[in-house]
Amino acid sequence: MSDPQQDKSLFSLVQIQHLMRVEFNRAQRYTYPVACLLVSVDRLGHLRDLYGYESKEEIFEAVVGMLKIQTRCSDFLGRMADDRLLAVVPHTDGEGATVLANRLLDGARSMNFTADGRTIQVTVSVGVSHNGGGTALFFDAMFLAAEEALAAASSVGDCMQLLDPGGIAAE
Repeated sequence: MSDPQQDKSLFSLVQIQHLMRVEFNRAQRYTYPVACLLVSVDRLGHLRDLYGYESKEEIFEAVVGMLKIQTRCSDFLGRMADDRLLAVVPHTDGEGATVLANRLLDGARSMNFTADGRTIQVTVSVGVSHNGGGTALFFDAMFLAAEEALAAASSVGDCMQLLDPGGIAAE
């Protein structure tokens, strides 16, 4: 019997954006929380330059696997065009999303890879946003908040940032 978590699909950019839009609208209509997390492997391009494309893909796929294990079957996971991962997490408020983000940070820290006889420590940065309190009127605002939060987290590395989308205007 296969593990349903491991069988979870990784959606394409177009698919995950569509699913996020649909889930955000459903959450608005039925008044439940939804969160989105943008996850980026720290220094992934640098690791590719040092150890090659195969090592980069091995690390990325391991992070994808860890993300699949840490999320529920009802969550949606997708790959963005720039090697970031987007998780759309229905029925999850800011507090729950923060707990999940911290589990992802711990999961990545526990991964070690070896390349050219060296151990590579893997870390991720996570940007978190949610529709809590109905402050986000459009899914775009929630996504932009997650992007801004990820940018702030990535500037430090190995951390998560939560940003309320209430003050962000959709484009």
